[in-house]
Amino acid sequence: MRQFFPVEDLARDDRFVQTNMAERLADKRTDIDVRKSSAKSRGASNRIAPDRRDASAAARSLMHGIMVGEIQALEGAGRTAHDFEAGDGSGDTIPFELKLDMARQAWDEARHVEISAKLSDWMGTEIGEFAENTVLFEAACSNDPVLRLAGVNRALEGLAIDVFTQMKEFGQLAGDPYLEFCEDWMLADEVTHVKMGSDWLRKVTEKDPDRRAKALEFQQIVDKLFSFGGARSESEESPIGLARRFRELAGFTDDEVDTISKMDHDALEERKAALRVAHEAAGV
Repeated sequence: MRQFFPVEDLARDDRFVQTNMAERLADKRTDIDVRKSSAKSRGASNRIAPDRRDASAAARSLMHGIMVGEIQALEGAGRTAHDFEAGDGSGDTIPFELKLDMARQAWDEARHVEISAKLSDWMGTEIGEFAENTVLFEAACSNDPVLRLAGVNRALEGLAIDVFTQMKEFGQLAGDPYLEFCEDWMLADEVTHVKMGSDWLRKVTEKDPDRRAKALEFQQIVDKLFSFGGARSESEESPIGLARRFRELAGFTDDEVDTISKMDHDALEERKAALRVAHEAAGV
């Protein structure tokens, strides 16, 4: 079987509409429109809640993002299990036990895809209604398995913890027991996936501090890219909250969570400043 599969060759049928991070960040129109309408209709809080005027569209969009993200997480974990030879973890080898954990994660992600597809249908969403951002699989394409652990299991699966926590709360507030139960179930898996990444990253780089530092730097880059300008932070102005307690259970230290929180806050302030300039230029 082919190894090191590029993102351009991901198998998708004609229902899917793909975009990448560069295209997403280059298009500011959606951000401006969403933030502008949100500020007028809800006041200070921008969290997804049933009383939002755009609650249905926002929840369906997030659910679609979860579904395609689970597809890519399945592909990424499967590729990591297959791409690298079993060894002691040095170079381009990974311990055999790590292969087993990645295979277990692929099984979990397959279950998440099935659950998320059914939830999308339950919420009235069709595949392709929203674009599929391929950045998760892009983070799983590194030739260094340690960077994959940092970028996927810690950064992006960490974001999944935040998203599932938010969707679980939305289901609870909306009185939707199906959504609440399913998100809670998948959240437990995501905590396990992040904990696996945290444990293996530290174990594999135990005697190589430079490699660990490089991996953590890559994790911060992915975290910042996927915060979408502060869309995830501890501020009520962000649609998604930072699930601090679950991140701690997943192996993040207090300092690491504080770093992510500060990065998200800074990204939010940068985006707000950019939007103010755009609004002024547009005469809003």
